Amino acid sequence: MKILVFCDDLYHPAATVRTGLAPLAAGREFAFDWVENAAGWPLTALAGYPVALLAKSNVLAMADKTPWLTGEGERLFLDYVRRGGGLVIVHSGTASYAQVAPMRAVAGGTFLHHPPQCVVTVEPRAGHALTAGVEKPFAIHDEHYFMALDDPHADAFLHTRSKHGVQPAGWTRHEGKGRVAVLTPGHNPEVWLHPSFQQLLVNALHWVTPAS
Repeated sequence: MKILVFCDDLYHPAATVRTGLAPLAAGREFAFDWVENAAGWPLTALAGYPVALLAKSNVLAMADKTPWLTGEGERLFLDYVRRGGGLVIVHSGTASYAQVAPMRAVAGGTFLHHPPQCVVTVEPRAGHALTAGVEKPFAIHDEHYFMALDDPHADAFLHTRSKHGVQPAGWTRHEGKGRVAVLTPGHNPEVWLHPSFQQLLVNALHWVTPAS
């Protein structure tokens, strides 16, 4: 499966996402192409991929704070999913899009804030397709993302709990002909590499993949 990955922003280096997805590529089920610095990247290129993974806030790159989804580009992912593409949004892919209405719409919500990194317990919903193989809660050291979940019809399959409270941390939604899955953990490489989070990533990628 060919997947286009968007990563690298002010607080989330591309190396974290590359490290986290390396085991999935090693299994040869997934093949990843990468957009790190989005300057000059042709928006039309996304149409050549059945699935995209967004782990990038709204900047061109770590060293360039210029917003990358502006103007007509604001609708990039909304139109892509409506036409039948699959989209997985991880951690910083939910951040700094609160005022980008089409991006917030396709995600079904947006990042609000996070306290200092702390122990976060990830609690899967039993019996959900996206938590298959992840039956028990697991603890990670992470940024505990606090979210605005806008879509009342979003299907939440994951919550996170810390001393700061409980938050929705994973949900799915349909948009037009396509599917979206959101996972809010993922600041540190150790989170991406946790066996349970790896399984969540695999489940999400499978779930959003368009039917052949």
